[in-house]
Amino acid sequence: MTADQNLRQEMLASIPNLRAFAISLTGSQIQADDLLQTTLLKALENFDKFEPGTNMRAWLFTILRNQFYTDIRKHRREVEDPDGIISGKFGVLPTQGARLDLGDMQQALTHLSHEQRETLLLVAAEGATYEEVARITGTNLGTVKSRVNRARNRLAELLGVAPGDDYGPDRMVRAALPSHSTN
Repeated sequence: MTADQNLRQEMLASIPNLRAFAISLTGSQIQADDLLQTTLLKALENFDKFEPGTNMRAWLFTILRNQFYTDIRKHRREVEDPDGIISGKFGVLPTQGARLDLGDMQQALTHLSHEQRETLLLVAAEGATYEEVARITGTNLGTVKSRVNRARNRLAELLGVAPGDDYGPDRMVRAALPSHSTN
């Protein structure tokens, strides 16, 4: 028998003791079997890290114990919700619409003049004041305000946004999530 085969035999011989330890930790045969299975899988995945000549049982028991505490930490953050009452209160707005809107906005920005696009992005995206933009671009304040106004109007036209249109989730999304306020 090769050294690897001896180690695997030693691993198999440890299973009853590992299972008993797992039951004592979890208090449940079902959870213990899951813990034991995870332990054995981790041991096999990391078999090359086992140092021959050291105690195989101790190594396996350490893996099992560490996995048990990892599972406890993970389950602490979980909430049991068999009826789905708690999870029914949570909802996530779909992101694909926002991604498409962003693409439309990027495309529409390419149809603005260079001066309008630059001025609008400095004000709207970078948060610069009109006065700061005037200094950055070397133009007067009235020109900056005019460019921003014309750029916004042109974007609204290109994107089909009418004055007074609501921004945010559309009617279909709001209807699908009636318990969520978008205010």
